[in-house]
Amino acid sequence: MKTFYLTDSGKVRDHNEDSVTILKNANNEYLLIVADGMGGHRAGEVASSMVVTHLGKRFLDADTVGSKLDAINWMKDNISEINQEIIDYTKENPDSMGMGTTTVMALLTDSYLIFGNIGDSSGFVLKNGKLTKVTHDHTLVNLLVAAGDLTEEEAKYHPKRNVLMKALGSSEKAEIDVFDVDTNVDGILLCSDGLTSMLTKEQIEKVLNDEELEIEEQVIKLIRKSNARGGTDNISVAYLSLESGDEE
Repeated sequence: MKTFYLTDSGKVRDHNEDSVTILKNANNEYLLIVADGMGGHRAGEVASSMVVTHLGKRFLDADTVGSKLDAINWMKDNISEINQEIIDYTKENPDSMGMGTTTVMALLTDSYLIFGNIGDSSGFVLKNGKLTKVTHDHTLVNLLVAAGDLTEEEAKYHPKRNVLMKALGSSEKAEIDVFDVDTNVDGILLCSDGLTSMLTKEQIEKVLNDEELEIEEQVIKLIRKSNARGGTDNISVAYLSLESGDEE
């Protein structure tokens, strides 16, 4: 098992509102998190760091997240608590009104792999050299594509492609999508839309399949390629490779 994560402000933004981490608890369970914050007065990074701090503490304080059902409930309960924390923060700090964050996470144990998602940060699995997206973006254009009002190609260039329909902090109730995935995969990749808006799935796949690169070099290359294509947003990547090898 090898892991590596990195975040970069990109070429356009003057500061980074993303937060990212990969943690391992006492029971050799792994939690990967990427959160992409939004809001004025640097409130975005406050919201995204709340996600990583809260989830990280709860994960490491427990020896195990338990059964798959326990883990799903753990995800949902913690997301509800974080959502309330963000709402409370904005009430106490009026200049941070409108702050929020996306969240995508993956929880890997010996017996299951589950993803949780709210917003437009993405979760993928790599298997037999193929990258498959697990999560569904909570965006206006995705809603229009699902309704048949837009094609996928039109959605890529739509002027409102960044409009979110769901995010933590945006309403009193936060519902996270949960995906149950077969553990028989070669890798788990989480990223903010700063990566997926710059690189296609095939371009990301090509980097992850380059066996001459160490895991750190793969993640760095993904960020460099995103920046070379414009780097219009903060870029965060969390990658876990299940290939045999020394723990990073």
